[in-house]
Amino acid sequence: MDGRQDPFESDDMALSGSSDMAQEAFDAALLQSALSLAGNEGWHRFSLVDAAREAGLPIETVRRRYPLKALLLLQLGRLADASALRDDGDGGTLREYLFDLIMRRFDIFQEYREGVRAVLQAVPYDPALAAFLAGTTLDSMKWLAEAAGIDCTGFGGVIRINALSGVWAHAMRTWEKDESPDLASTMAALDSALDRAERYGILKPSARRKMDEALNNTGLPDHDLELES
Repeated sequence: MDGRQDPFESDDMALSGSSDMAQEAFDAALLQSALSLAGNEGWHRFSLVDAAREAGLPIETVRRRYPLKALLLLQLGRLADASALRDDGDGGTLREYLFDLIMRRFDIFQEYREGVRAVLQAVPYDPALAAFLAGTTLDSMKWLAEAAGIDCTGFGGVIRINALSGVWAHAMRTWEKDESPDLASTMAALDSALDRAERYGILKPSARRKMDEALNNTGLPDHDLELES
């Protein structure tokens, strides 16, 4: 070690479950270290031991919490989802809210930009990683779709969630090359993809969304309305 004090060296801070703040700080430090190494060396050219040492974290705790390196990407996805879903987004159209949700995910990815780009570069050569990320992306898109008020029920819902994953992938490819500080190219690509999704009926509102819009438009008090499916 380089003489830095280990902020997690005590048993109490070793993520025994008694401190959510300790867990969050531990995860954040490890994620920052790992994606920094990924950006500098490539996703497959560092280990979790390297990341733990770089961050000054106890290796045994890293082993217990992250038995697989890919789980760091699951943690990144959860952070991005939490950022996106933090605001209920009252007001605006379904499409506008969905645009905001997706761009909030990119705000988190932007914080780890070079590391995420390293992961994307590794995906074509790692089928297991590609399958893992495909699954986690579908899960994230389901959360975003339901939050935005898209109808996710039945077989049509499965199609819409998969299509929304395609929207995300299209915007992600642009984001990977987008060097603008305001992500203007990424926003334009997302806007275009959502236009196509809307034309093909992917942004079909759920019954709950229809009811909320009806209440907002009529100004009636909140009570059940019968809506055509």
